[in-house]
Amino acid sequence: MTLTNCTNPAPDAPKQQSQITETTITGTIDALKELHPAADASTIERGVRHAASIWWPEDGDQEAFRTYCSENYIADAAERQLVFEKLSRHFETLWGHFNKISLHLQAPMHLKYGEVLPIDAQFAGFDAGAHLQDDLYNNKVAFYVALNFPYFSLEEKVAMGQDWSRDQWAYARLGDVFTARVPARLQQAYARVSAQSELYISSYNIQAGHLLTSDGRTLFPEDMSLLSHWNLRDELKANYPLGEAGLEKQQMIYKVMQHIIHQTIPEVVINNPEYQWAPDANTVTQNGESIDWQPEPDTRYQQIIDNFQALRQMDAYSPLDTYIRRNFEGSMEIAQPEVEALFVEFLSSDLLKEVGGLISQRMGRPLEPFDIWYDGFKARSSINEEVLSEKTRALYPDAEAFGKDITNVLVKLGYEKERAGYLAEKISVEPARGSGHAWGAAMRGMQSYLRTRVPDNGMDYKGYNIAMHELGHNVEQTISLYDVDHYLLNGVPNTAFTEALAFIYQKRDLDVLGMPSTNPQEEALRTLDLIWSTYEIMGVSLLDMRVWKWLYENPDANATQLKETTVRLANEIWNDYYAPVYGSNDQPFWPFTVT
Repeated sequence: MTLTNCTNPAPDAPKQQSQITETTITGTIDALKELHPAADASTIERGVRHAASIWWPEDGDQEAFRTYCSENYIADAAERQLVFEKLSRHFETLWGHFNKISLHLQAPMHLKYGEVLPIDAQFAGFDAGAHLQDDLYNNKVAFYVALNFPYFSLEEKVAMGQDWSRDQWAYARLGDVFTARVPARLQQAYARVSAQSELYISSYNIQAGHLLTSDGRTLFPEDMSLLSHWNLRDELKANYPLGEAGLEKQQMIYKVMQHIIHQTIPEVVINNPEYQWAPDANTVTQNGESIDWQPEPDTRYQQIIDNFQALRQMDAYSPLDTYIRRNFEGSMEIAQPEVEALFVEFLSSDLLKEVGGLISQRMGRPLEPFDIWYDGFKARSSINEEVLSEKTRALYPDAEAFGKDITNVLVKLGYEKERAGYLAEKISVEPARGSGHAWGAAMRGMQSYLRTRVPDNGMDYKGYNIAMHELGHNVEQTISLYDVDHYLLNGVPNTAFTEALAFIYQKRDLDVLGMPSTNPQEEALRTLDLIWSTYEIMGVSLLDMRVWKWLYENPDANATQLKETTVRLANEIWNDYYAPVYGSNDQPFWPFTVT
């Protein structure tokens, strides 16, 4: 592929970089060892080297660095612990309030309250905390932390961490705070791009009631609006109990997905109930009259380009010099090659052919690509979704009703009433503009927020099922903030842990509704369901990784080139790991979930 029309900005080279010489570093280390002979020599060396790595010329000359280290190194263990506790409180105050500011500034974008105006997008893209790190470098708090609570790489944590106490882990977490020195303007730029992408995704609704078959029929309720991709996927899942009628709906949804992937979807039908769209022929009508239309101009892929470029600008300011490394080694604390190898091993398992064959047998037809979302192993799969929606609408006419019922829900999940009330009082429920999410608190005393879609006629089963999932996240967020011994150890190691709890809650949604499964094969079916859902999400994840690697190899690619490459990579993944199960090649529905 030839890459042309390069308009993307080259990444910044840091205008300031550490100029502290090795002579100054070793001299400072030796001086501190002499000044504090009882102190741990390795801690002194690690702290001085880390502080030197982020000390720029604007922070002072060589002598200023030596003096700073001499005056600010903490040799006494009791004093270090006291300083750690004070720093923890201060960071909780700062991060907690900045998190709360972001929550409120982004509310018009996230919540189902009125029209989104341009000013809402501007505030949603404003990061009130973007200058915090700059300020903490300028007042030298950053160097105080780096010197006394130094940074450990992922490799070092893996090698040494199993022998650490919780105090040592908490110190190491504090050392993670100042590893990169990213200018505020770059953080602010990324916040703007990220907010724009969130708005794009949360506003991408397909008017299912206005989709037409090739012979002009509608298959869905007139007022059904499905968010891409979550609601489209969930509606596809909901139609497995309906036999041939459900299959026709699923095939239509899959056709819609294909148009979104290839960006052949008519732009005018996105989030617009004024038109009728026939996905098979890809024609658009209004009041029975055909109209001319233009496809969406690769906007989905431009969102990825914009995010990539904003994040790439930060690379030169971090020891983890790509977003891929920052995301895996920094945020998730696992090396990307290790994850990819694990996924490939699973995707290559012959067991998947057996599970695919069982699904085909249960459905009485060959597998189709969208059957990657087969939902027939779950207890609810035999129940018409409208029956479930009638029950959830009656229980939860609005988001507030679900919020008031959280204590009762948690009791049904097995919590003691007092504990359930303790957790429930820290969770607020709000109606989402998009599919929903869980926004965790970043300081004690702040609520976590559960957002899910609630139509005007009440919470349907899709919204309820999502709410149960998000409730699992909210409970994890609450426990891992309020019930830990050190604030710096709040949260979980990476997304897999919080998703595990969320899926446990989600799978018990019928129990909470008083409709528990009586199937003696429930556990076996649950295992099969986990295998199949893992099969699906690993394909998406593998594509994400390969797309981002390609972007780093081709940083000047435009949206059209990215689209073509993403589809090609998706086809390769499908043909390698899914075609042996499905018996068909080149079914690139994976890009549908990218971004």
